[in-house]
Amino acid sequence: MYLTKRFFLLLAAATLLTGLGYAFAPLFAWGKVLSALLLAATVVDVGLLYTWRGLSAERRCDERFSNGDPNRVEISLESRYPFGVGVTVVDEAPAVFQRRDIAYKVRIPAGASRSVAYTLTPTRRGVYDFGRLRCFARTAVGLAERRYTLGRPQEVKVYPSYLMLNRYELLAMSHQLTEMGIKRIRRVGHHTEFEQIKDYVQGDEFRAINWKASARRHQLMVNAYRDERSQQVISVIDKGRVMQQSFHGMTLLDHSINAALVISYVAMRREDKAGLITFADRPDSFVAPSSRSGQMQRLLEALYAQRTTFGETDFSSLCVSVRKQLDRRSLLILYTNFPGMGALRRQLPYLRLLSRRHRLLVVYFEDSETDDYIRSPKTSTEDYYQHVIAEKFVREQRLIASTLRQNGILSLLTTPERLSVDVINKYLSCVADRGIG
Repeated sequence: MYLTKRFFLLLAAATLLTGLGYAFAPLFAWGKVLSALLLAATVVDVGLLYTWRGLSAERRCDERFSNGDPNRVEISLESRYPFGVGVTVVDEAPAVFQRRDIAYKVRIPAGASRSVAYTLTPTRRGVYDFGRLRCFARTAVGLAERRYTLGRPQEVKVYPSYLMLNRYELLAMSHQLTEMGIKRIRRVGHHTEFEQIKDYVQGDEFRAINWKASARRHQLMVNAYRDERSQQVISVIDKGRVMQQSFHGMTLLDHSINAALVISYVAMRREDKAGLITFADRPDSFVAPSSRSGQMQRLLEALYAQRTTFGETDFSSLCVSVRKQLDRRSLLILYTNFPGMGALRRQLPYLRLLSRRHRLLVVYFEDSETDDYIRSPKTSTEDYYQHVIAEKFVREQRLIASTLRQNGILSLLTTPERLSVDVINKYLSCVADRGIG
């Protein structure tokens, strides 16, 4: 049981009146009356609260959360009191969120139920633990509160951003992917396969006319082709220390994992095969490329517990692993980061080796905060020096892209915010240009 602020305010008023009664006698009597009424009302209030076991509560949320996305948590409250009560509910959210504002006040009529909801946005994958629900019930008198400890401790696993996949699927169904910046790219190469013979309609290429079928049907017929399918798209994720850098509360590794899930989903929707390789000082996880049902779940489980290391990434071991595990030419989308040209020169021989057997797309990251700093005004000599250093860093990022291109390696310099959309566009461009082969 807890006494409320209202009780202490009335008690302070009664004490003040009683004290003033030594100077003004009538106030002493009023002070005693107020004290007696306060005591009686408090006893009645406490009796009403403890006569019934009148409150129950339950927390409802998904068994797994999506990393980097708002996840809804709902608390259902039910009152069995024969009168209306006010309830303050406090949820013991996982400590990693550092939320101190998950306390909600709600009024529940007699025998009714109410619910409150809030969202949590995790920035790290792993297992999060919820505690109990602490509820404080009070009557309309409001002099005392009864505390209830309800609900149950709950464990929630935070997975890579699967909610992002749902958004892409809904946008694809409503033909609104272009609103997210995803371009529709027309294939201009010859990486197609025969699908069917159909009637000629205005706009079809004359070169696609099937003259034998036209002669049999006595009307123009054309061969219809579709994009070549069942190509292998492998997301290769660097887990070295360069991927520990954080943007908007999420590491580059987490941004890369979310993008790898999205590109795998898009590839499988296009009937390509999606796979996964993670590595650091040695190869770690490998998910064989496939387009069968359940592949996305296998990718989710493989990416769920990935962590960065503090060591240097070994690209030579990656080359050996790729040579052993992939016997077919594939599109390798490598998520990594280069602090400067020196880091690229150390890894360039291995990147060239990968690009000989596969089509390699190197995705590395641009620091948008550095660009904002370069555009900021300079007010001192120190600012000029710092701007020069920042501009040198940005030029090196552009030089890295140029060096990769000169060595026949595709590259994509992007910000973490634009990562998923830019990777999808680059993938569609790769397939439309010359195919993976």
